[in-house]
Amino acid sequence: MPEWPGNLPRNAFKRTLANCERQVGLWSGLASPTAAEIIAGAGFDWIVIDGEHAPNDITSLLGQLQAMRCGTAEPVFRVPWNDPVIIKRALDVGARSLLVPFVQNADEARKAVAAARYPPRGIRRVAIVPRVDDYVRIEGYHQNAHLDTCVLVQLESRAALSQIEEIAAVEGVDGLFIGPSDLAADSGHLGNPKHPEVQAAIKDAAERIRTAGKSAGTLAGHVDDMDFLFDLGFNFIAAGSDVGILAREVKHLAARFRRG
Repeated sequence: MPEWPGNLPRNAFKRTLANCERQVGLWSGLASPTAAEIIAGAGFDWIVIDGEHAPNDITSLLGQLQAMRCGTAEPVFRVPWNDPVIIKRALDVGARSLLVPFVQNADEARKAVAAARYPPRGIRRVAIVPRVDDYVRIEGYHQNAHLDTCVLVQLESRAALSQIEEIAAVEGVDGLFIGPSDLAADSGHLGNPKHPEVQAAIKDAAERIRTAGKSAGTLAGHVDDMDFLFDLGFNFIAAGSDVGILAREVKHLAARFRRG
């Protein structure tokens, strides 16, 4: 293997995905650096900072990335849309792993990858002193950034699932993530990802992604679903969310001591 360039940090999450190794994650929607610091050190392999449905922007993303710097988990920023401007800004502040929602076909997957690559590999615009370059302390960052930038694409419709093989074949796509809730809605079962039709589609998707040689990811509706999803072939799974954990536990705590 060629020698790793300079002092470019190694993205362990990207490397494990290349080998289709098991990775357990958590969703984060609290938009809080304090919460991010707490969960980053808990032992997870990856944590999604949600920029699509949570109240996150580039400024709040930056604070959470700084808080997670000493944690065990790789921060994965879910951008709000497959937009090269948003992707550029997220990468510049240090989000080297991205989850791009609502990718429908190979062309849209190529667009996401291109937005995360400098020319001639893509269209990412060049900042001279970005945070992701450790403020010009990483040797040859611009020439080698693609080696450590991880791009995950989210498939959340029947149309997208019909294109799994074509999307998986796109160079630069590190993993395909199945969004169960949106897939359920697209299938006519809004709010019911456990519907047999949806579950059959999820099972089929996992098998086809792995057959294509790529990592398959999803979000578990309940922690008890984790082993079942791993058995289906998914290898990077979010075990829940910080918002869900907080909402559930405070409800249980209040109910335990409520009088009357």
